[in-house]
Amino acid sequence: MKPDDSLAGFWLETRRLTEAGMLRRLSGAFAGFIASLGTTTPELLLASSVLSELEGRGHSCLLLTDLAAGPAALLGWSEEDWQALAGTCAPLPKNAKGWIARLCACEQVWQVGEFDYDQPLVLDGERLYLRRYWRDERLVAQAIRERAGAAREVDAQAARRWLDILFTSARKAEVPDWQKLACAIALRGSVAIITGGPGTGKTYTVARLLALLFAIAGEEAGRQRIALAAPTGKAAARLKQSIDKALSELADRVGAALPLRELTARMGAARTLHSLLGARPDTRAFAHHRGNPLDVDVLIVDEASMVHLEMMASLLDALPPSATLILLGDKDQLASVEAGAVLGDLCHDAQAGGYSDATLRFAFEASGEQIPEQYAGSGSALAQQTVMLRHSRRFGGPIGQLALAVNAGDVTRAGEVLRSGDPALRWFDHAHQHHVVQLAVDGYQPYLELLAEGATGEHDAWVRTVLQRFEAFRILCAVREGEWGVEGLNDAIGQRLDAAGLLRRGGEWYVGRPVMVTRNDYGTGVFNGDIGLTLADPDRPGSLRVYFLQGEEVRSVLATRLRHVETAFAMTVHKSQGSEFRHTVLVLPQDRGSILTRELVYTGITRASAEFTLFSPTSAALGEAILRRTHRTSGLRGMIEG
Repeated sequence: MKPDDSLAGFWLETRRLTEAGMLRRLSGAFAGFIASLGTTTPELLLASSVLSELEGRGHSCLLLTDLAAGPAALLGWSEEDWQALAGTCAPLPKNAKGWIARLCACEQVWQVGEFDYDQPLVLDGERLYLRRYWRDERLVAQAIRERAGAAREVDAQAARRWLDILFTSARKAEVPDWQKLACAIALRGSVAIITGGPGTGKTYTVARLLALLFAIAGEEAGRQRIALAAPTGKAAARLKQSIDKALSELADRVGAALPLRELTARMGAARTLHSLLGARPDTRAFAHHRGNPLDVDVLIVDEASMVHLEMMASLLDALPPSATLILLGDKDQLASVEAGAVLGDLCHDAQAGGYSDATLRFAFEASGEQIPEQYAGSGSALAQQTVMLRHSRRFGGPIGQLALAVNAGDVTRAGEVLRSGDPALRWFDHAHQHHVVQLAVDGYQPYLELLAEGATGEHDAWVRTVLQRFEAFRILCAVREGEWGVEGLNDAIGQRLDAAGLLRRGGEWYVGRPVMVTRNDYGTGVFNGDIGLTLADPDRPGSLRVYFLQGEEVRSVLATRLRHVETAFAMTVHKSQGSEFRHTVLVLPQDRGSILTRELVYTGITRASAEFTLFSPTSAALGEAILRRTHRTSGLRGMIEG
């Protein structure tokens, strides 16, 4: 073991990388914390700081083979910077086996299977974890594995009768109805995953699944406790609105045979996951957990790609074993901001299907749909409960073609679609900030003109129209800082709108200011990601209120009560998940680091319903992004399968 003065070079290099903005201060501080717990070595400090840094970039663990090979690419560093830090700890192990031997000798590390002293670092095979992420992955894996393996008795003939009623749309006979299949397969276990891109009908499908569950339950349907949830308030509101609309249409079709309107009314509003679990101020703990489980029979979670590892662990811990969990989401979208890529891990092989003979037989008996032989296989128990919707009813046009090309990694095809001349697509590939700002002025002018005209008629109806006009256009950024980021563009757009006389910015709050809530606030009932507009209070002259649109309902909060908000002419692509805009503008920055990925571009494109505009500093920026895939190190898949 090396003497303490051998650590001086490591701390010096850590400080340099931190000051250069390449290493979080937290990562260096975490290494210091590990050193304070007992005898340490440079190798342990190196592994600890890299692990902490990767956690901040969304990875849930550090794969020791990556550490042995050099994690410069994962960290977004140059090879020279990595060697400068690693050189302070040389000689380092050459492979994972060598790293395991070094780390097992450290008292700060617990190796799975050995006596547990509650150490902060956990070594599970060739993966090094922060203890809480190892605990969360293990909890999620165990819960999902148990739920996927818990087969339920299903009357396939009864399911078939109702599914034939619920699905009557004409389609090509040679193409299976994956929506109908998803409903049938979801009946068999206490977990089901329905994944698919925009327009594939995830909420359309789950509305019919709810109707099917009500129908199968018979007399017990009136006592079924259904909960709807999503990561953000906006996504939750959209989920409820979509399901209510679909069930209302179904009610007209099935009539008195199934009292869908009555059952729909009993579901109540969709909630954020934080609200559902009972978040409490100043603590990570929730009111609901294994000792105080949720009072639900069926839980539907939309936009599941946004659910990070810790939240999924908390959700599964609070869900009663008897309840059914339905996860909806697009596996190809950006993963959560925090650590983990849970949905991506859970349905990693959804494209292939991997359905067993038993699943193929049941699916046909319950739905009358034949799953093509190419999707047969010997997939895991979870694969038998996962369905990928493969046909987009909304994205058959140029935006859909662009999204498909990007998702397939086809740079040439993506460029061809963008340059096809279709009016729904525009690409400015040598853009400057003033080009983006000018388009913003044009895009936001409709709602600002309505503001200038003033309220006419019923106030809430006018506010709803203003909000709908604002929501029709949005600028999405890949980064927060710089002139191509959220902060720079929000400031530039605000200045230009002010100069054009479309806004009057007299301080922090002004009429017409769009804001995004950045922290859950249970006192005011607004949540992280909610977007509202600042308008004059009709009942209190001189006061301002921020109005939010939740479905068709308008609600407002005094501006002075909102402490955690930021201007939202532009927002990050991450924050846009769960939203849809008629015209979406995606801005790629000049600094094309590891933040620009295929998933980011795909997510930005699929926020657009009618028009999409791309601004990039060069034409090469798009191709580089499409070829760079998001990779998050995780042990979740292995834990579920093993």
